[in-house]
Amino acid sequence: MYLRIRNLCGLLGIILPWLALFSAGIAEHPSDEWWWSISATYYQSPALVGVLVPACLVLVSYIGYDSMDNLLTSAAGLLGLGIVLFPCKVSWVPDGTPVGFFQVPVQISNYLHLGCAALFFVLIALNSIFQFTKSGATMTDRKVIRNRIYRICGYGMIVTELAFVLLRLLGAPGFTVMIVEIVLLHLFGFAWLVKGEAFPFLNDREEEAES
Repeated sequence: MYLRIRNLCGLLGIILPWLALFSAGIAEHPSDEWWWSISATYYQSPALVGVLVPACLVLVSYIGYDSMDNLLTSAAGLLGLGIVLFPCKVSWVPDGTPVGFFQVPVQISNYLHLGCAALFFVLIALNSIFQFTKSGATMTDRKVIRNRIYRICGYGMIVTELAFVLLRLLGAPGFTVMIVEIVLLHLFGFAWLVKGEAFPFLNDREEEAES
């Protein structure tokens, strides 16, 4: 059961950017900037809400190894819901326009959106680095490989977030947001798919697990 939940969460993370882009791409475009971020597709397509909300509910209800694991995933799930509840600011929505579930001004919603998104990926990264890498007394060869993958994905998310901040400070084009989001979501999704044993060649062999 838990393997299916992990795989579902990982799969939702990977398909989110492509489904959001596709569904928003076939809609009427209010601006040439419609594809600059996954968050911007919120105003054109239900894909972001339809994929992110189930993924976040999975995180909130996920039962991990210990209380810290539960805290990290539940907090990440709530922050993920905040990404949806507080939409980002886009060029075609004037300042002061009430947006989102709570109908707060778009410029305030944007700050809450960015904060929720940043903290969401930080917690997901910490979960991958410190929780996914836990093991019993025996460490199999394949578990060593999986731990390397978890750490690569976790630290990769942190480095990508820091790179995003640097790019924004340097005045990088707005579409770099989409690139960063795709990288983050694929790192997140891949780590959860590995944890869900979606790749048989990375799973422990029976003889290894019993040794």
